[in-house]
Amino acid sequence: MLLHKKIREIDPGETLLLVATDPSTTRDVPKFCHFLGHELLSSVEDGQTYQYSIRKSSSS
Repeated sequence: MLLHKKIREIDPGETLLLVATDPSTTRDVPKFCHFLGHELLSSVEDGQTYQYSIRKSSSS
């Protein structure tokens, strides 16, 4: 998953903005954050675009 690679590239406490077009992200991104301990700051659906703001946990 590309999100997993990108979250590894940032420092703990930093925020990543994910923009996606796949509706399955509404299920997958929250589960990803919960499973790995990252904080899902926001989730916005705008037509066919899905935007997520994720703060990397300090323990990852």
